[in-house]
Amino acid sequence: MIRLDNRQPVPDSLRGAVLALGNFDGFHQGHQAVVGEAIAWARSQGRPAIVATFDPHPVRHFKPDAEPFRLTTLDQRQELFGAAGADAMLVLHFDTALAAMPAAAWVEEMLVGQLRAAGVVTGEDFTFGRARGGNPQVLREIGARHGLEGRTVGPVSDAGATVSSSRIREALKGGDCQAAARLLTRPFAIRGRVQHGDKLGRTIGYPTANLDMGTYLRPLYGIYAVTGRMPDGRVLKGAANIGIRPTFDPPKELLEPHFFDFAGDLYGQEIEVAFHHFLRPEAKFDSLDALIAQMDRDCERARDLLAGM
Repeated sequence: MIRLDNRQPVPDSLRGAVLALGNFDGFHQGHQAVVGEAIAWARSQGRPAIVATFDPHPVRHFKPDAEPFRLTTLDQRQELFGAAGADAMLVLHFDTALAAMPAAAWVEEMLVGQLRAAGVVTGEDFTFGRARGGNPQVLREIGARHGLEGRTVGPVSDAGATVSSSRIREALKGGDCQAAARLLTRPFAIRGRVQHGDKLGRTIGYPTANLDMGTYLRPLYGIYAVTGRMPDGRVLKGAANIGIRPTFDPPKELLEPHFFDFAGDLYGQEIEVAFHHFLRPEAKFDSLDALIAQMDRDCERARDLLAGM
């Protein structure tokens, strides 16, 4: 799958595409409906299908001090879009220039002039352009003058409420992995490179792979039953601590998965940790023996919960 950059020319082979346009962070059920409509439309006309996503997220541009909230990285989104059937991902770099672009310029200069798109699919609540001056109706009206057709896809509901990235974030902040996975159609997963740590885990029989969580949303701090996708494609079961490790000093925020029955060197390699079950909140222990005893219980429970996978 090709990754495009809005600051660079688009290959001739991808001009005339049908574009799915949105943030698509998380690529949840609602996002999948928008992208699915674009791909089906493109295939029916023999055109390429492109998914456009923003990076950084517009919220990060306008509120640079906002707490981390991302559900996916660009690499994860690219893989998800490709698996859905898209031909390319277009990265819209949200900077001052893009934020200041009027809605009409968005349509005429970017969608028509640069991409020569034949069609654009958005959600019903999508806004774009300076001061959010554009919406699906504006897109259709301006696009019609240039042969660009616009379509919208309505919200997707789950358990009587609209599926949204905000709803998924709230579920994860509450430790509800199952609700988040249902809305995402897969477990929430953090991907990163394994760092060198203080290596305390190996001294107590629980070696861990330490990951910096970067711009990802922080789920509820605590212990989780997880799976890890290794660089060679293997999927391993394990238990992970996410938080500041209150038993140790100084506190340091990390994701620390321990994979069962694994021995190997992962330093510097990229792995992906998927969250399946919340086991308990983080806790501070009076002794190392008490911590080890609890870790024994955590791992036993995690093995039981993951046994059917």
